[in-house]
Amino acid sequence: MKDFTTGSESKHIFKFAVPMLIGNVFQQLYNIVDSIIVGRYLGDKALAAVGASFPIIFMIIALIIGVGIGVSVVISQYYGAKQYDKVKRASDTAYIFLLVAGGIMTIVGLVTSEWIFKLLQLPDELVKPAVTYLNIYMAGLVIMFGFNGTASILRGIGDSKTPLYFLVFSTFANIGLDILFIVVLNWGIAGAAWATVISQAGAFIAAILYLNHKQHILRINLKNITFDWEIFRQSIRIGLPAGIHQTLVAVGGMAMMGIVNTFGTPVIAAYSAAGRIDSLAVIPIMNFSAALSGFVGQNIGAGKIERIAKGLKAATWMSAVVCIAVTAVIIIWGRSIMTIFTTSPDVIEHGYQYLTIVSVFYIVFAVMFNINGLLRGAGAAVIPMYITLLSLWIIRVPLAYFLSKTLGLGEKGVWWAIPIGWIFGAIAAVIYYKYGKWQHHSVVNPTLIEGEEAIVES
Repeated sequence: MKDFTTGSESKHIFKFAVPMLIGNVFQQLYNIVDSIIVGRYLGDKALAAVGASFPIIFMIIALIIGVGIGVSVVISQYYGAKQYDKVKRASDTAYIFLLVAGGIMTIVGLVTSEWIFKLLQLPDELVKPAVTYLNIYMAGLVIMFGFNGTASILRGIGDSKTPLYFLVFSTFANIGLDILFIVVLNWGIAGAAWATVISQAGAFIAAILYLNHKQHILRINLKNITFDWEIFRQSIRIGLPAGIHQTLVAVGGMAMMGIVNTFGTPVIAAYSAAGRIDSLAVIPIMNFSAALSGFVGQNIGAGKIERIAKGLKAATWMSAVVCIAVTAVIIIWGRSIMTIFTTSPDVIEHGYQYLTIVSVFYIVFAVMFNINGLLRGAGAAVIPMYITLLSLWIIRVPLAYFLSKTLGLGEKGVWWAIPIGWIFGAIAAVIYYKYGKWQHHSVVNPTLIEGEEAIVES
């Protein structure tokens, strides 16, 4: 557990972000290793089928992820205010919610999977393997919710290192099981999905054992576990906008996938492979944002508003350095990186084209994402939802269709729509940060500190 309310803002954010960064790199390796082994051993069609599954998975779980974000913010604010009994009740509430929601979402996913793929105009040759992968993945959803919920709770109290250890274990287990199930046992695309489910189950069990033996505040006792409706209401107030935000992103991803699907298997496979690289490239940005959110949550809870602007400045500078380095790597070695997934020249070229267009604008994405992280940490989670609505649904998706179809730019029009959407989102985020009332959304009423006014729940 770490106290972010005193000391160097930049050091706190950096030290908190680095374990999350490493952990999320390993978490992305789940998807990347699946894609590499599937692409290399099962071919471009299987690679395209796996890639087509991820927007649907994200759509199904997006709302629940958002509520989990809300719980994490609530925990960080209660922890900053030293209200440890409420930290425990918030943790219990999160687990009960995730268990019930995971079961419901599993059923929804299994019932609707084939229909969704057909709705997205996935080529017929890809529907059967995509449904196989998705259904197995969805069968393990409760386990995945549980593990990611545990990681969010630990981060809410300032512990980003422990989830890293479990992720490292899980990732190596996933790699080993991928090789066993696909290369040795010839289970095909189903093997990739089973490897992910089993490895995350191991990580979740390890995380629960850790909580019960090392974190007395968060110890899980099924006989005494309680669901606190007031804390759940607070979590929903913060988390529901975040969940709607995630759902907008997920459905937007499906809409983009639907447009990409009309260009055939090579472009779908390229979008899948390049998307894995893109997801890995922006992880540092997303983790500086997440670290800033935890930092802001504790300082809002403690009433130390003056530290928040300094935290945003530090997170943005660190993100900028990373963006420049990552963009250079992609432009210089992008084609070589694509060959990890496939040997097809068409797939490699389409993927490299995507990467070079979007990577130049990572710094814009960083500005938007860091401000959104600050707003979530402060409890003003509805604003990032509106920013996403603008960036994704008002700009990116319509523009992707217009550029690719109406103007006839093909898949390149889809690629250009992505950074243009980021630009509009970043402008909106900066305007709200400068002129909005995000300081007045805390879930606690902190004591007056250093002459600052107390923040009351709005």
